[in-house]
Amino acid sequence: MPHINRTAKEITAKIVYYGPGLCGKTTNLEYIYSRVDPRSRGRMMSLATDQERTLFFDLLPVSAGRIGDFNLRFQLYTVPGQVYYNASRRVVLQNVDGIVFVADSQPSRLEANIESMQNLYDNMASFDYDMDEVPLVLQYNKRDVPGALPIETLESALNPEQLPAWEAVAIKGIGVFETLGEIMRAVEANLRERLG
Repeated sequence: MPHINRTAKEITAKIVYYGPGLCGKTTNLEYIYSRVDPRSRGRMMSLATDQERTLFFDLLPVSAGRIGDFNLRFQLYTVPGQVYYNASRRVVLQNVDGIVFVADSQPSRLEANIESMQNLYDNMASFDYDMDEVPLVLQYNKRDVPGALPIETLESALNPEQLPAWEAVAIKGIGVFETLGEIMRAVEANLRERLG
């Protein structure tokens, strides 16, 4: 559910990067943050736990356009990767408008990807969110690792509904802005439909 500030004429939509530990969620956000015009972004905040951290920042892209008389602003978040921090994951998911699921292409991480995707669906169900109504984009990260899982394997395990998916090497910036652009367009279209 977007936050609407009628005084400032702004709609703020929340995009959450979700996935298993060390899959590249933080790397995506850090890369985006380092490459966008400082005038188009807020300060990056980090909420640290013992082993993980949640990052977030505001992003006001010039190309996001308007919905009616309102400017569209995005807040980008990551969730802690470890299922151990599920309570934190659930807090971050509250009022989400779009999700990027970042999958790790390493063969040893397939089960962690599947577990994390199931955890996403379980957490969304706990809020009574209909996953058919929340835009979801997948990113298959670490495509440069030796023996990376075939895309067909990842698609079969994680994307039976054939949602939009991008290949990425986030540490090099490959696929990062393509994934972001895909989810931003999907969220904007969803908000236009919901808000009229």
